[in-house]
Amino acid sequence: QVQLVESGGGSVQAGGSLRLSCAASGYTINAYSMGWFRQAPGKEREGVAAIQIDGRTSYVNSVKGRFTISRDNAKNTLYLQMNSLKPEDTAMYYCAADVAGYATIATMTPDYWGQGTQVTVSS
Repeated sequence: QVQLVESGGGSVQAGGSLRLSCAASGYTINAYSMGWFRQAPGKEREGVAAIQIDGRTSYVNSVKGRFTISRDNAKNTLYLQMNSLKPEDTAMYYCAADVAGYATIATMTPDYWGQGTQVTVSS
């Protein structure tokens, strides 16, 4: 079965960087759209970044220029490089997969979710 396991979260100061990883099993990650979502306490879950099967990427406006989504097909792993982190980036971050291969972060409706990894940014 499909499994997504995130890692790489932690606590950093504002301006710092983190790289999240999502190890996938049960399928090949370049067969689905993949994305990162986040949910802060008291807020709704929001899409952060997505990558389509052809490699095109999309981002929510608040992270453009700071975050980069990528995948390593050989390792079957999805990444989210997060630079210039801000306190408002603090949230639980989730990896997700959508069987629709050409979903953007605005249109993605995930079929599979990871368990999440916490990111905390202090000022």
